Amino acid sequence: MTKLSIGPLNRITSSPHYKWWAYGAVAIGMFLSVMDQSGINIALPQISEHFTADIPTVQWITLGYSLATSAMLMPMGRLSDMIGRKEVYLIGYAGFVILAFVGGLSQSLAFLIAAKILQGIASAGVQANSMALITEVFPSNERGKAMGLYMTIIGTGAISGPILGGLIVSSFGWRWVFFAGIPVGILAMLSAALILKGRNAQQSDRSGRGSFDWVGAALSSAALVVFLLAMTNGWKIGWTSAPILAGFAAAVVLLVAFIIWELRVSDPMLDLSLFSSRVFSLAISARFVQFMGGSAIFFLMPFYLIQGLGYEASRAALLMIPGSLCMAIVSPLAGRLSDRFGTKWLAAAGAIFSAAGMFNLSLLSIESPAWQIILGIFLSGLGMATFSSPNTSAIMGSLTPDKYGIVSGFVNLARTSANVTGVAISTTFVTITMASYGYEPTLSVLTEGGGEGVRAAFVAGLNLALKISFGLMLLALALTLFRTESPQPSPEPVGPAQRTPASGGD
Repeated sequence: MTKLSIGPLNRITSSPHYKWWAYGAVAIGMFLSVMDQSGINIALPQISEHFTADIPTVQWITLGYSLATSAMLMPMGRLSDMIGRKEVYLIGYAGFVILAFVGGLSQSLAFLIAAKILQGIASAGVQANSMALITEVFPSNERGKAMGLYMTIIGTGAISGPILGGLIVSSFGWRWVFFAGIPVGILAMLSAALILKGRNAQQSDRSGRGSFDWVGAALSSAALVVFLLAMTNGWKIGWTSAPILAGFAAAVVLLVAFIIWELRVSDPMLDLSLFSSRVFSLAISARFVQFMGGSAIFFLMPFYLIQGLGYEASRAALLMIPGSLCMAIVSPLAGRLSDRFGTKWLAAAGAIFSAAGMFNLSLLSIESPAWQIILGIFLSGLGMATFSSPNTSAIMGSLTPDKYGIVSGFVNLARTSANVTGVAISTTFVTITMASYGYEPTLSVLTEGGGEGVRAAFVAGLNLALKISFGLMLLALALTLFRTESPQPSPEPVGPAQRTPASGGD
């Protein structure tokens, strides 16, 4: 009986196509994680009505989840480097599935928010390891392709979330947004448990050394949460208000304390010597800036399409799809090209495409035709797809495999924190512009129906915010051009257990 159950598994793990089996196992889990994160927003109005709560309070369902995930990405990545990526991934996914069930059964809004915050912590275990698991099973000369395939998961999950979420909410109610993913989550866990390899003897020996940096984890998580809370609420409370200024001051103090501690501790959570690599430091900076600039589209464009132009939500969703669809299709191609021709110039081309898309969208008016909107969103998606895979490949290629976990978490942290920061900054420029037109500086004025004047004020603010995003894309381009090319990987494919360490040079 044992031979019958283990035999097929041995054939999979020893197969020359094992990387595709492993990719499929991780893809199922990551797809559900992204789809859940993008689809839950559709259920917020119904949840608000069910619990008779206002939208700002209900939004803590997604905000709490995002904050918890962001805060725990680096600790989870470091933990996976120590005890094993597969182990942390599976523990994270088990928590994700259990808390989805708990969230669906919630009888109070406070309990639901608490369940989503805990699910965000569990999700960090999944997100911090998905990229590392995929990177580890592909040979170094196919790293770009691996990162492209990873972005395909992100793109398809982002497309599917709102569509499937809308269908589920309208047909079965908001609780089934939580319940519907549980069977897929169980499938993802079983696939990962059966297919993914655990640590080999060398990895076990290496990870057995050192201890987990609890102080560093606490300082980095606290700094990030305080910073993101200040960024999220700054445009509402006022950037010069005492709570916001105190929040930013506290974030700076915590960050400085984290850096000092990491430089002194023997087993730091984040090895700061990574930043001595010109490729790593400039590539991660370009990633942060690129995502910070791109976040304005995904947050503000629905307001423009629905409240500004009066489109139905279904039509607005269709106009937004080309960007995510382009990411899903183009990312693998960009990754494969970066394996062949290098990461620098493809990433630079992506920043140029993104800048062109932002410039086009910054010219929108309340009478703009649909083709102009589609063109801008398409160029932005093309830019993100062309930039992300080569950029991530350059980052992962600048370090050794024993750092994949923590850096995978750090790379995802750059994306999530940049998104929150970008939304806060772009919303601030929009609301300041609306105030200069004599309207209340809040986006809720749009949803209450303020007439032609409010729409014109919002679009003027949107134009300004997207011009700022255009400038950020140019900055990402400059950071990319200033870095050197990643070292060319060896053309000989190697398995995860035999892979030679990637070069850490500049």
